[in-house]
Amino acid sequence: MNPVLETRGITKNFGAVEASRGISLDLRPGEIHALIGPNGAGKSTLIQQIAGKLRPDAGSVHLLGEDVTALGVAERARAGLGRTFQVSALAMEDTVLQNAVLGALGARGGRVPLFRGALHDADLRATAEAALDRVDLLDSADMQTAALSHGQRRQLEVAVALTLKPRAFVMDEPMAGLGAEGSARLTRFLDGLRDEAPILMVEHDMDAVFALADRISVLVYGQLIATGTRDEIRANPDVRAAYLGEDA
Repeated sequence: MNPVLETRGITKNFGAVEASRGISLDLRPGEIHALIGPNGAGKSTLIQQIAGKLRPDAGSVHLLGEDVTALGVAERARAGLGRTFQVSALAMEDTVLQNAVLGALGARGGRVPLFRGALHDADLRATAEAALDRVDLLDSADMQTAALSHGQRRQLEVAVALTLKPRAFVMDEPMAGLGAEGSARLTRFLDGLRDEAPILMVEHDMDAVFALADRISVLVYGQLIATGTRDEIRANPDVRAAYLGEDA
């Protein structure tokens, strides 16, 4: 089974700090692959390289079998890489629908100055409304984004990504800031989303990780120390010592 998304030997240095050390991992069709590790392990740096915000010093990123290492964020998004952020990138002053339309406009390659006219584009609006319906936010389409709950903003981020018709998702701490109820709701949603596009997910919520992940990779000091199933990761002595602890 060919991977949908793959890194090969990704290396990134910041001066004397080796943030990514020869990292090779892949995302397969229909799976959720979780990336975990302690703070400062280099998870966000790796995600930025996968998404195109940072260029690796060595190694490559492949999407659907194509080398996309030289492509920027917008180009990778149009190629099929959907991303949600650790810190929300939504336009808080705009409505829920406007945010979704903006995502659909970006998928088409339109520019932000054309945004107001895009609201009257039937195709863009239909794409945006379909994405909002998928995340149960269509009834809130006219609400200002700032008025949404934290969990609803997470759902809206996914909707914006869905307007790009992604072939793979990269999610940076989707459960961050959610309470137990919100985390459980988002866990159920992501569990169903994997059939639409596989998900590479950075997450600190271990309950969510072990509920969702088909495979887990563990990053420590910029280096992958293990990749395996939930049971394999739980039983790995190096992972227990470095991150999970003896009570895992």
